[in-house]
Amino acid sequence: MTVSHVQPFSERSFYAQEFHGRVMGIVVPDEATLHSPALASVVEELEANAGRVILITEAGLDAGHHDSPVVELGTPRFPGKVWRAMQSSRTIRVTGPTMAESAFDVATALGLFKVIYLSSGGGLSDDDGRRLSFADIGELRLRRTEAPAHQAQLLAQIEKLLDAGVPNVNLCTVDGLHEELFSYRGSGTLFTRERYVDVRRLGIEDFDAAADLIERGTSEGYLAPRSDEQLEFLLADGFGAFVGRHLAGIGALRVPSGAQAGEVASLYTLTRFSGGGVGAHLIRFAIDEARRLELDFAYACTTLPRVGAFFGRQGFRPVDQGEIPAEKWSGYEDERRQRVRCYRMDLRPTETPPVWRPPRGS
Repeated sequence: MTVSHVQPFSERSFYAQEFHGRVMGIVVPDEATLHSPALASVVEELEANAGRVILITEAGLDAGHHDSPVVELGTPRFPGKVWRAMQSSRTIRVTGPTMAESAFDVATALGLFKVIYLSSGGGLSDDDGRRLSFADIGELRLRRTEAPAHQAQLLAQIEKLLDAGVPNVNLCTVDGLHEELFSYRGSGTLFTRERYVDVRRLGIEDFDAAADLIERGTSEGYLAPRSDEQLEFLLADGFGAFVGRHLAGIGALRVPSGAQAGEVASLYTLTRFSGGGVGAHLIRFAIDEARRLELDFAYACTTLPRVGAFFGRQGFRPVDQGEIPAEKWSGYEDERRQRVRCYRMDLRPTETPPVWRPPRGS
């Protein structure tokens, strides 16, 4: 067996493509943040990638040695003034009366594709204190009603931006900004306006990112190692869950020729999007495809109890290895087979015996 060695698909290169040539707004709340080395490093990286940055601050903020051109909000022909300023500098500063008004007016006047709020409190947390790395506008509204007053005001500003048509808004600390922008894991919370998950078949342009996710899942022990040939089959059969342009998770429905059962295989979700329902969307897509193919059942195998529990929550039942196709075990490692657990979802409706009713008049 030849083990595949996939050329790593750099997270940074993915986000470099995402941000190349784009204009991004960063809301800077205070002088310490404006002069932070962490902010300067990210701005420098965005500029090197042909990106442009608008630092949004209050008018009274002391810029110190920050020598970026400044455009005041409310200046006549404001969008044109910003455009002209960016001919000489990839980073400019826009000042306004308050941070809230400035962020909204700048983003809507210029049609920014992304706005980042820098806050000492960082992103949101769920009810168990774990970071909420992603939220659509419905989740944002729910969190806003439960948040402390100071955080609720910030979330109201973000909600207003999303309602106005800004596609996505990030909330993080300045020290976590690089990880939030340039890694799959992130450091804060990413808010989007639209429902966030779109599941579709993988195309050739998705294969690099999908192969990287498979390699990650293998190294973390979620997925079994695959040969080059197995990887190619998987990519051909694979589908992905996309959050915008981000490949958030992958899966495949493997159906050997002539078989009446399909395996839900290589299910893996990026850490940033775990807990956000991405895995359930992938399962739903696989089951819909299995039903379209008129298969008798779908099945899945895993060595991890919590993954098995996840399949159970999606309607699969635990079964013995003998209740899934024998070809699954061809070339399977004995040691792994001893640990693997199998789950199955029957797709054919079972015949219900007719209900006996007494004759009329009896």
